[in-house]
Amino acid sequence: MSNRVIIFDTTLRDGEQSPGATMNQQEKIRLAKQLEGMGVDVIEAGFPAASKGDFQAVQAIAAAVKDSQIAGLARAIQPDIDRAWEAIKDAAHPRIHTFIATSPIHMEKKLRKAPDQVVEMAIAAVRHAAQYTANVEFSAEDASRSEPPFLARICAEVIKAGARTINIPDTVGYAQPQEFGELIAYLLEHVPGSEKVVWSVHCHNDLGLAAANTLAALKAGARQAEVTVSGIGERAGNAALEEVIMALRTRQPYFQLETGIRTEQLFPTCRLLSMIIGAPIPPYKAIVGANAFAHESGIHQDGMLKDSRTYEIMTPEAVGRTRTELVLGKHSGRNALGTKCRELGFTLSDEQLGIVFEAIKKLADKKEQIFDEDVEAVVLEEVFRIPDKYRLRNLTVVAGVDPPSAALVLEMDGREIREATFGVGPVDAAFSAINKAVGKSPVLEHYQVNAVTSGTDAQAEVMVRLRMDAHAAVGRGADGDVIKAGAKAYLNALNRLAKKEEERQCVTL
Repeated sequence: MSNRVIIFDTTLRDGEQSPGATMNQQEKIRLAKQLEGMGVDVIEAGFPAASKGDFQAVQAIAAAVKDSQIAGLARAIQPDIDRAWEAIKDAAHPRIHTFIATSPIHMEKKLRKAPDQVVEMAIAAVRHAAQYTANVEFSAEDASRSEPPFLARICAEVIKAGARTINIPDTVGYAQPQEFGELIAYLLEHVPGSEKVVWSVHCHNDLGLAAANTLAALKAGARQAEVTVSGIGERAGNAALEEVIMALRTRQPYFQLETGIRTEQLFPTCRLLSMIIGAPIPPYKAIVGANAFAHESGIHQDGMLKDSRTYEIMTPEAVGRTRTELVLGKHSGRNALGTKCRELGFTLSDEQLGIVFEAIKKLADKKEQIFDEDVEAVVLEEVFRIPDKYRLRNLTVVAGVDPPSAALVLEMDGREIREATFGVGPVDAAFSAINKAVGKSPVLEHYQVNAVTSGTDAQAEVMVRLRMDAHAAVGRGADGDVIKAGAKAYLNALNRLAKKEEERQCVTL
């Protein structure tokens, strides 16, 4: 049995199904390219039959990615499979991933099919997919609540029909690590032809065991792990890519397994996802959280000063992080900034570096010290944003008076717009002025402020969620002024809503 684990990332499909994690096509391509550069073996780009937009996004990703396999998800029905193939056929390495539920409750209540009918549908689906490509994956949805003998039967049949990867999902996060590992071992022993295929697992985190179940399955003989960046996904999410990877690396003598992941890209990838979906990384998140390599206890600090291995089982550099404070200022050169950006995992063009350089110089006029997190925030704010329909040129807020007021200058489609108004507070005044300027009145569903670094001069990072009619968007903004950061986030969300409207109009046309 090979000791190489295939990493199958489903951030763009299962991860995007997480509430608030919707991405546009441009953002999906950007993340797919990042996953490719990190060494992900298989990228599940989406569910092409779900909508025209999903189909177009999968097709675009298939054209953009050359090194990773591109998978399209399809139910075990012919139209879905045809649609999936149409979307991925031009990929350098296409894969069709078809699935059907196999647990008693799913077959009876959801599918309303007898077990024999489900087996027939699975065989027909795999055979149809195999006419397009030999790279066919079959998933037994809700496998962890399926009856093992029936699960073994359907797996054996789809192997004979042409499946080359068999995925055993813990769809509702019900399994326990020991029993899930035993299920994989049972299938390897009882399924005829089990040695001909790659066994895969896809675990959800409803009981907080997704990574543990994935690792137990890999120890038992599975050789593909289906994961998502930061563990995003439906309900409580999926097994986190970074947790599974670093567990395998840190405990390599125990697992004796390897992956092709460039671990120094883990943190930059999680940060990129955070920027795209507008959700901050929780400080206590394993591997990539702000506190993952922080030590406050005197005992811990003493141990760290003597030997970092006393309290750190991995180095921050191994996952693309650094504890070193970045001392940059207005007198620093472009080369120094370019080196730091590369250390942080960002590959920038000369033009992009110039934009970041100018922004850092402006920030250095306001801050005594520039930290790594400041550079990351500037790169994500100035470079990795969707094109702006609305751009903030100037904002003046008067607070401490009744009522507070805001005056701003916006650029909209190349035109300059000036507006001023009052509000209940300074943030409300700024947002009201923006609404008045753009002629829209979205509902503010969520507003969150985080400090990028410590200190009173820290940059503020603001996340907002806006809703207009049936459509919602998350926006992010960073600035040394918390009110301006909020205005940037608000405009970022409006830009996303505008982008969605453009895409809907294109689909309609």
